Amino acid sequence: MPEPRADLLVEPDWLEAHLGDPTVHVIDCTLTRVPQTSGASLWRSGREDWEKAHIPGAFYLHMIDDLCDVTSPVPLTLARQEIVASLLSEFGVTPDATIVLYGSGSFSVVHRVWWALTVCGAGDVRILDSGWRRWLEEGRPVEADWPVIRPAVFDAKARDSMSATRDDVASALGDTSICLIHSLESEQFLGTGGQVYGRAGRIPGSVNVPARCLVNPETGCFLPVSELAKAFEPAGLDGKRKIIPYCGGGIAASTVFLALTLLGYDNVS
Repeated sequence: MPEPRADLLVEPDWLEAHLGDPTVHVIDCTLTRVPQTSGASLWRSGREDWEKAHIPGAFYLHMIDDLCDVTSPVPLTLARQEIVASLLSEFGVTPDATIVLYGSGSFSVVHRVWWALTVCGAGDVRILDSGWRRWLEEGRPVEADWPVIRPAVFDAKARDSMSATRDDVASALGDTSICLIHSLESEQFLGTGGQVYGRAGRIPGSVNVPARCLVNPETGCFLPVSELAKAFEPAGLDGKRKIIPYCGGGIAASTVFLALTLLGYDNVS
């Protein structure tokens, strides 16, 4: 079995000690999901809250407006590589820099940003464990100033293997070397309720590992590695099978993707 990774999550002590480090960039990804009965969710931006107070030096990034292709007919399609590269260049981020993401609201949004930036070539993207809430509760420093921009060029290559296409998924049907993981609630997996994206049900042959079951609902922290491994037991993972998590728009699936990466799996799309 793969070796778990501890480098993807950072504690507040570590981040506070690295505030002002030019190689560490902090990004607030706060976005609150407003579920709908069917179709795409509505979202409330966290930019106004960021303008009032944020971790010193942190920029604000909107998962949809900044990292999705708003011209695509499919909601939440990942933005083109050059768009993301231009944004990170504006933030002063280089491909080898450390990026620490945090937020409140919908925890899976932060995980989606982690996936998007990593796909687009960022070499070291981490999550602040417990996010903004814990930072405030522990009385750590905040500011309302606009971050100082240090010019940079983000010229990394995309990691295309981290993204599965429709054809990839169609080819996976009936292929026992590939595991499809449905990342939404069990009632959506069974087609009996919950928010519906187009049609009720699941992709044939997929197994259900709800993203919600992988994190603490109060803090947003991922469960301990032993509990994460147990949650994936129904998927029958062996370290060799290719894994493709999916959901309604790639957000809950990003939580599953990150949890698998924490467990050490590197064959996930």
